Amino acid sequence: MAIDKKPPMPATATGIGERPKRRSLLDKHRIIETNATLLLIFSFLVVTVGGLVQIVPLFYLENTIEKVEGMRPYTPLELTGREIYVREGCYTCHSQMIRPMRDEVERYGHYSLAAESMYDHPFQWGSKRTGPDLARVGGRYSDEWHLDHLRDPQSVVPESIMPKYAFLEERLITPTHIEDLLTAQQMVGVPYSDEMMENAAADFLAQADPDSDYDGLLERYAKAQVRNFDGRPGVSEMDALIAYLQMLGTLVDFSTFTPVASR
Repeated sequence: MAIDKKPPMPATATGIGERPKRRSLLDKHRIIETNATLLLIFSFLVVTVGGLVQIVPLFYLENTIEKVEGMRPYTPLELTGREIYVREGCYTCHSQMIRPMRDEVERYGHYSLAAESMYDHPFQWGSKRTGPDLARVGGRYSDEWHLDHLRDPQSVVPESIMPKYAFLEERLITPTHIEDLLTAQQMVGVPYSDEMMENAAADFLAQADPDSDYDGLLERYAKAQVRNFDGRPGVSEMDALIAYLQMLGTLVDFSTFTPVASR
């Protein structure tokens, strides 16, 4: 007598065979990765949305920089020193931005304000510190210290890898093109007045000569420091650079500064 064999059990409880596999998110993403046109379209959409999120709110602000009392344009000599600072690549090792973190504030001073860079073209915030931040270096060291440090950095900081800049003392400079420099700054928004432009050359020379008639300079540029910075006759690139360094961080009186809560 023949025995009937039972049919094999179905692969699923419903008896309709194997269920179709669901496509995972990774599988769906592969479609975009392997299609150059889709990848380009979706990349453009992501960048567009991200850009709008950052840019659109700026149109509803009256001013993106909170104005701070004490800020002014650079004097002609300070601006020349800043040009030398940029030319020599000092920004590659020294930042000028103190972040609002306890360790930075305790070491360098009050955190940097956007207004402190409002006349910087380009700004000197930086993203790397081989040397210390210089946002508050003004008045921290004497002119003599800066001279020794720039002549031979290792004589002041033995572990320093900073190159020597003694040659700056030998390079005497004149205000021949200083008005052109101020004009270029004026074109990008720095508020140099007509009076400042007319007296640019005289102010350049007066700041490095304590025996000059520098009253007008001080009226035009508050807290400008007047002296022979390198202690040698004439105006040198060293004078200009030290004048710039000694100004950094000295314009804003942080003992009276109160940030606006809405910013």
